[in-house]
Amino acid sequence: MLRSTLTSACRRAAALIVAGVMVPSGWGQDASQVPNAPSSQTQKAAPTTAQPFVLKDYAQPRSHFPNPIGPYTQRTVAPPSLANTARIEQLMREGKLYLSMNDAVALALENNLDIAIARYNLNIADTDIWRANAGQATRGVNTGVVQGTPGGTGTGVGSTSTGGGAGGTTAGTGGAGAGTSGLVTSTTGVGAAIPSFDPFLTGTVQIDRNRTLPTNVFADPFTDTNTTTANFSYQQGFHLGTNLTVGFNNSRTTSSSSFLDRSPLLTPSFRATVNQPLLSGFGLLPNTRFIRIAKNNRAISDVAFRLQVITTVNQVQNIYWDLVNAYENVKVQQDSLALAQKTLSDNQKQVEIGTLAPIEVVRARSVVATNQQSLIVAQTNLQLQQLLTKNALSRTLVDPVLADAEVIPTDTMSVPENEPVVPTQDLVNEALSRRAELAEARIDLTNRDITTRSAKNALLPTVNLFAYYGGSGLGGDQNVNCTQQGCPPPNSIPSTGYGDTLNQLVNSTAPDKGVGLQLAIPIRNRSAQADQVRSQLEYRQAQMRLQQQENQIRIEVRNAQFSVQQNRASVEAARAAVELGKQSLDAEQKNMHSAPQPPRSSCKTIAI
Repeated sequence: MLRSTLTSACRRAAALIVAGVMVPSGWGQDASQVPNAPSSQTQKAAPTTAQPFVLKDYAQPRSHFPNPIGPYTQRTVAPPSLANTARIEQLMREGKLYLSMNDAVALALENNLDIAIARYNLNIADTDIWRANAGQATRGVNTGVVQGTPGGTGTGVGSTSTGGGAGGTTAGTGGAGAGTSGLVTSTTGVGAAIPSFDPFLTGTVQIDRNRTLPTNVFADPFTDTNTTTANFSYQQGFHLGTNLTVGFNNSRTTSSSSFLDRSPLLTPSFRATVNQPLLSGFGLLPNTRFIRIAKNNRAISDVAFRLQVITTVNQVQNIYWDLVNAYENVKVQQDSLALAQKTLSDNQKQVEIGTLAPIEVVRARSVVATNQQSLIVAQTNLQLQQLLTKNALSRTLVDPVLADAEVIPTDTMSVPENEPVVPTQDLVNEALSRRAELAEARIDLTNRDITTRSAKNALLPTVNLFAYYGGSGLGGDQNVNCTQQGCPPPNSIPSTGYGDTLNQLVNSTAPDKGVGLQLAIPIRNRSAQADQVRSQLEYRQAQMRLQQQENQIRIEVRNAQFSVQQNRASVEAARAAVELGKQSLDAEQKNMHSAPQPPRSSCKTIAI
């Protein structure tokens, strides 16, 4: 019938118009008004001085100056502020949050928790540099991309792309571990033992009182011995593998024995030893490998954080366009429901006058019920998308200002007339020079090269050249208790003070000096051979992975160009379909008005 035909044509025209509006997002944007937004002007947020998640500078450890006990006191990392920044309040008007795309990106940079979590990795990498400068092995850094924003990884209403890093989110390329993306990193940092570059000062102060019983008939009934000991040592390693050790020992002993010449007896001594590896462990590379790896890992952390920001901004943009589409979908469903209700009303009137079969009323009611369901689904999807948007742009949703606020996007999509024509090879070259994944992989390859050279050095036997110099002194007073035969005459031993005793340590009164070689040759050396070959294999594996990543990026660039062409064709097809729907609607309306008994309603009530 004419009424049914007109209704069907109207619905087809409305559907085609909606298809033209809902074409793939991301073509462009302008500041025109979206549905339910009271103003078409993009609201610009006033600049705010609040900085989100500000961390202190942990690039340098504490020194002894000006605070002598600074290195031995803890440094407390302040808990993060979980309150939203002031920019959100500046964008609120009449209980609604008005967002442009630029506002959404700015809020994400300030509040998004994915970025905040990744920001800690920079300071964590700094602490690895501390450890390496002290001669300790690094603990590794995380170079993955955090994916904790709902709606930004395809879990929300819209489907969005995700980012990825070279290290993954559970094992970083800088630390020794199982590896990720098919790569093994178990030999990272292998090599000869590294001395401690931080000096160590150790000391022992002890007071001992001892009484011994006689063991033969010629001994004293008992002997009381009081000993005071103060021993100190200093040890430090250097970047060539050199190890310096200086020991200084002091002992003062008083005894009631009648057989000792001196009481108190002073016996200071010292010894300085220098140990230098000549084969395994010699040179800057094997001894500073952790320092170099830690600094490279810090550079990887910088690149990974840049990738995190790029990924999160991309997710926020997709979430924003999903919100715009959700608003458009609600508007379309409202119009569809209004048309169905109008059709039902007209059919009921025609049934009353006998010009339409009653079954058409039943069909119209079914269409109304279906459209009501579609509208409820669209409205709930819009509410969910608003929630996902607020979550992506805030630190907490437990905010009375933000919790119940409606999010109004102020930017809409527009399609440019033409895309700039750039040669494919230029795009590929730019991607190869700028992609964060490749930058991470190249720095990681440098770390693996350091490991292979260090593992090669560890194959050598251990040959250490050492030299030492020391001295000992003897002093004190003559023992007045010495009364046995053979004791020196009274006052025959001059008293020697502690200062004169210390002088004996350096004036060659009783020197102790020497030089030597220490040799250790592992007969089969299988462990070092395994590490050396394994490190080479891991290095070659990483080279292949780098080439694979470059090939993937070349494909991604070309695929992106294909997608642009396909999307442009989809837009043109949608525009042609919309134009066809409009012309079909106009033709049906003309036929309706030229009919002998035109119906009382038409499609002119539909908002298109």
